[in-house]
Amino acid sequence: MVKKSVLKKLSHLELENYLKEGNRFTPEAVQMAFEILEERGRTFSEEEKIQIQNIIQHKKDREELEFQEEQEMWKDHITEDPSAIQLFPRDVILIISFILGTIPGSILLGINFIKLKKYAPAVFTFIFGFLYLPVQHFLVSFLYKIGTQNTSRLTRNPELSVGGIGMLILLILSVSFTPKKLPYRAASYIFPILISVVMIVIIYTFQDIFSSYFLVSFAR
Repeated sequence: MVKKSVLKKLSHLELENYLKEGNRFTPEAVQMAFEILEERGRTFSEEEKIQIQNIIQHKKDREELEFQEEQEMWKDHITEDPSAIQLFPRDVILIISFILGTIPGSILLGINFIKLKKYAPAVFTFIFGFLYLPVQHFLVSFLYKIGTQNTSRLTRNPELSVGGIGMLILLILSVSFTPKKLPYRAASYIFPILISVVMIVIIYTFQDIFSSYFLVSFAR
């Protein structure tokens, strides 16, 4: 964002560059440059004013389009089309990842990538899901140590905070490697439920290994 006070320091010629077709400045900057030039006594014809307003509107329309495209990129496009590929829903993966850790979430997301023939991302996702367990243990222990000196939200509930970070990384992997605006059918929930049950049993059986999970801290 450009402040008007900053633009006022520019020369007449520099401000004129803001009004040229195809410039890379924001619509707000173009509008401010136009106003400053008028304040300095620059006279614009009606044709020039229309052209400048068209430039501003075009920039606003492009910004809106880019914003909508970005929103679409983060959306989950579930469909009832029987010909669409079946994948585990993103929301299901993220919820399981947050509650039960990145291991089951990475397995579900990795299977999605395999179905999409994204084998390298699938392998990377599997590896990340399992490697995040020791990373999570380290981060939770570290946050508990600094929690005695810092009472921020991050250190108050480190298991939740660090678990949320793992979930967000899986979300980024999903958005990055899943084809944009891909319509898909939700796969059966049977496997996600089974893997969740198995993971719950493993977590409570080996509580020392999964001590950084909030389920274990809650159980204690």
